[in-house]
Amino acid sequence: MSEILVYMTAPDLETARRIGRTLVERRLAACVNILPSIESIYWWDGSVQFEVETAFLAKTRADLYDSLQACVLGMHPYEVPCIVALGIDRGHAPFLRWIDEQTGAAGGAHEMS
Repeated sequence: MSEILVYMTAPDLETARRIGRTLVERRLAACVNILPSIESIYWWDGSVQFEVETAFLAKTRADLYDSLQACVLGMHPYEVPCIVALGIDRGHAPFLRWIDEQTGAAGGAHEMS
């Protein structure tokens, strides 16, 4: 399967919404789910940090990852944003086809907004 989930974090809901909407409008993702409040504990600048962030997941195709990442990096305020792709080993076939259709894989290219 060529479909993937891309897990990302943002400093706030507004940033995640702005990036997520752009990804969907540009058909780099079929759908973006936003999880408004997560707690992150991590090392940064030599000490343990604690932050409340917003996580978001993009459903897309593996061949779009580089373009999706470039788009996110161009919009993201973090110096080193979390952007990781997770392969989908199994899934509901009609849903996976829908991802492909919405990102332009089936039936030719879609018009971009």
